[in-house]
Amino acid sequence: MNPQFIRNFSIIAHIDHGKSTLADQLLLKTGAITQREFKEQILDDLDVERERGITVKARTVAIPYQQDGIKYELNLIDTPGHVDFHYEVSRSLAACEGALLVVDAFQGVQAQTVANAYAAINNDLVIIPVLNKIDLPVVRIDEVLEEVESILGLDISDVLKVSAKKGIGIEEVFRAIVAKIPPPKGKPEEPLRALVFDSKYDGYRGVLTYVRVMDGTIRKGQKIRFLKAKIDVDVIDMGQFRPHMTACEELGPGQVGYLVTGQKELGLVHVGDTVANPQQLPSAPLPGYQVPQQMVFCGMYPIEATDFEKLREELQKLSMNDASFSFIAETSEALGFGFRCGFLGMLHMEIVQQRLEKEFEIDLIQTAPNVTYEILTRNDEVLVIDNPQRVPDSGQIKEFREPIVRVNFILATEAIGPIMQLCAERRGIYKSTEYLGPKRAQLVYELPLAEVIYDMYDKLKSITRGYGTMDYEIIGFSPADLVKMDILVKGNRVDALSTIVHRSNSDRRGRALAKRLKEEISKHQFEIAIQAAIGAKIIARETISALRKNVTAKCYGGDITRKRKLWAKQKEGKKRMKQFGEVEIPQKAFLSVLDANKDD
Repeated sequence: MNPQFIRNFSIIAHIDHGKSTLADQLLLKTGAITQREFKEQILDDLDVERERGITVKARTVAIPYQQDGIKYELNLIDTPGHVDFHYEVSRSLAACEGALLVVDAFQGVQAQTVANAYAAINNDLVIIPVLNKIDLPVVRIDEVLEEVESILGLDISDVLKVSAKKGIGIEEVFRAIVAKIPPPKGKPEEPLRALVFDSKYDGYRGVLTYVRVMDGTIRKGQKIRFLKAKIDVDVIDMGQFRPHMTACEELGPGQVGYLVTGQKELGLVHVGDTVANPQQLPSAPLPGYQVPQQMVFCGMYPIEATDFEKLREELQKLSMNDASFSFIAETSEALGFGFRCGFLGMLHMEIVQQRLEKEFEIDLIQTAPNVTYEILTRNDEVLVIDNPQRVPDSGQIKEFREPIVRVNFILATEAIGPIMQLCAERRGIYKSTEYLGPKRAQLVYELPLAEVIYDMYDKLKSITRGYGTMDYEIIGFSPADLVKMDILVKGNRVDALSTIVHRSNSDRRGRALAKRLKEEISKHQFEIAIQAAIGAKIIARETISALRKNVTAKCYGGDITRKRKLWAKQKEGKKRMKQFGEVEIPQKAFLSVLDANKDD
């Protein structure tokens, strides 16, 4: 197809501002989907997306559109809105020339709206602002337009007013896409260069590679080379999403589609790689993507040891489909063989765990998550710590560093005081306040990442009654007075419950965690001591009393010495059990570290 009639664009917005509904409405108006499919939100096809009502994976679809007798191909990429999936958004933007920035007509500009707008500006994309949900009974159109102009610096005369749910203003969106978004610059006669922006494993066809062609043409049956993996493969099948997989014979400059090469090895296709023709190699590969930096780690262990290899295989498939997820094998004394998994945030971690348990039917034990730390040793060596078990002895540590994030809150002015108090309690450093209008403000703080990821979002929603939003970005590591806190159950250290805390909070955290574990671990036939320790110093203790059977129930009257003998015999038995008995620690206990943090 002539590149002059192709438009590549993305839909970006804060979570729940109507991206997926607008994407489905664009498909409905062109006849690509039926009214029934529209109601089902066809682009959110993962079970977890439908359950939670959020977009987790970016989706691509080619929309045929006709205007003034000219046939256009509009390649749309629908993206997630949550901060944990910002990497998905950045990858999608690199494959586009323009973006629809959707803003809720009542909620206005939110934290992720700002973050996504700046990401699009940094990618030199043409931004078309779209004011959605104008059919709501209560809207703030004039105030929201002021926010778009003052916060984002966009011309409000370009703002399109639509209702994705009712289909109002959709034709104006199509006309703006064709008129304002530039066509792709690639030329069909140039050497082939196609950007791999996603991939997926299909049990029947092998690896499906999603590409955006920059220069040249890919044809069915030809041989191609993945420049990073340095392998040559044949294109067995290819096609586009319309929105279902539709086969085609070739993809030209600017077109987006999928390639089937029969490749079965999961580790050979890399997101950001360049696809080229081995007979006519380009002078340089495409720049690709910045490597995502996982900042939240947790251990995942199969409950059944026989599921270890199955878990490895499913994690490989997930990491192909999600380049921001990583995993390595590890061993725990308490839990056996498993994997240390890295995520961009807590929601990202929950989604991966849910997909493993529901889609792939693997029963897991998941340890409490922790962030990445840096340690400067006495030998001036910098260690990256993603697991508390790897923290060296305190005598070897010269400096303990924690990740710091810049947090951008957008909230009502009456909530500024409580949020500032919350940030002060979490060792936050105040940076700035900017008033966006008489009733809304933007508050900027620098906070330790560990204090943000656990429950900051929940606290924010509680304080602001659901109207506050936040976005954060990592700005570096800073020295802090941190210590490793171990948990001992019946005198034995449970490595999977170790955590890194600030020394000033260690006593309170230790007591909260010991108390929480006492609630989660059931009584045994013997007494169990639960202790929190920093090095050799015990800082908190709780005791689970033993289950006691009434051994004198059958003694009616008579001499008291008979009862005493039975009690003494029971006591001796409890002692032996305490020496040799094993304590069963349930799955909930490993996540009680999180609940203890929230109790603080």
